[in-house]
Amino acid sequence: MSTIFQGVNEKGMPQTGASLLSGVSLPAAAIFEAPLAHNLAWMQRFADSHHARFAPHGKTTMTPTLFKRQLDAGAWGVTLATAPQCQAAFAHGVERLLLANQLIGAANMAIVAELIEAGADFYCVVDSTANVQALGRFFAERGLTLKVLIELGVMGGRCGCRNSEQVSELARVIDGEPALQLAGIEGYEGVVYGDNPERCIRDYANQLVEIAQMLHRDGLIAVSDPIITASGSAWYDLIAEAFDEAQLREVFTPVLRPGCYVVHDHGLYHEAQQGVLSRRPDLQEGLRPALEVFAQVQSLPEPGLAIVAMGKRDIGGDRLPMPLRRYREGDRREGKRSDEVLTVSGWEVFKLMDQHAFVRLPEDAEDVQVGDIVAFGASHPCLTFDKWRRLCLVDARLNVKEVLETVF
Repeated sequence: MSTIFQGVNEKGMPQTGASLLSGVSLPAAAIFEAPLAHNLAWMQRFADSHHARFAPHGKTTMTPTLFKRQLDAGAWGVTLATAPQCQAAFAHGVERLLLANQLIGAANMAIVAELIEAGADFYCVVDSTANVQALGRFFAERGLTLKVLIELGVMGGRCGCRNSEQVSELARVIDGEPALQLAGIEGYEGVVYGDNPERCIRDYANQLVEIAQMLHRDGLIAVSDPIITASGSAWYDLIAEAFDEAQLREVFTPVLRPGCYVVHDHGLYHEAQQGVLSRRPDLQEGLRPALEVFAQVQSLPEPGLAIVAMGKRDIGGDRLPMPLRRYREGDRREGKRSDEVLTVSGWEVFKLMDQHAFVRLPEDAEDVQVGDIVAFGASHPCLTFDKWRRLCLVDARLNVKEVLETVF
């Protein structure tokens, strides 16, 4: 009979009640429950205060347990990036799906048709006559109606119509497709750049509002409850303000879509959040980082260098990970708590390989041992979640409260 090591099951997976410091196979991704709860409530309050609905971008986590928590907190729906992601979310109870991308290809259209037939409230975006006509043919043959949003893009950006004239022309093409309904307009301000980014974002948001009003005025909206939607995780305050100030609510439902907020980060979005708080001091405390990756010192091969058993397969690498805290595995030193924090002052990750992190140590780092456990912060949580099939939800004492499965 095999012996199961404390804290893991027969497949080596973490179990509820285990500690990250004794018995959980590392590296492991951990979400702290208190910051998570704070972020869920904070962003939902923000959307509510601006009279907007909230459809967080699910591609960030692709974690059904987190989808449920977001919906339970008041989310209107969930945004996804691909048809299979929509399929996975619907299979786990998400009934309103916003595909913030063009629906291209018969196989993807078939997935969406099955979702609509199963009762999903589904939206996707369009930006070309060719796509509109392909969707019109496919869904007419299936005897279904597809709700579409016209995407407004920017010159040099990603997808989307580039001006109001193109939007108007495409709206009239949609009007000629019996299987399609124009249900509003969609945009993404994260691809808007310029010497004065705040002003550029505001201009773009106002353009979205003006085009939505134009579509309504020209009688091109085909549903009784159209939506206007934008906002990623960096500039959501400016989008929310533009929608709110335009008082679109008599006709349109404003929908905000940030996704990274749910666990926030220690890099890109931490910096973006400082911008939000500087523009909106009334918001007081903002989001809290909730996601960390725990890994162990694997080798101390030469003075001033530690190799940690964590790499690009474990943590996002668009910015190098940030050492946050250090612990001793199963710390049994006299008078020491097992979760007592040891210093990582002066530690710097300077290179990341597939499964190794190179850490430069300060000269006075004399107490570092092979096996020490280090908590790392990441930038851009999307690029860390997709490394993991399971993440640990932990309390402040690093005890595993729940194991969260992803569906990438």
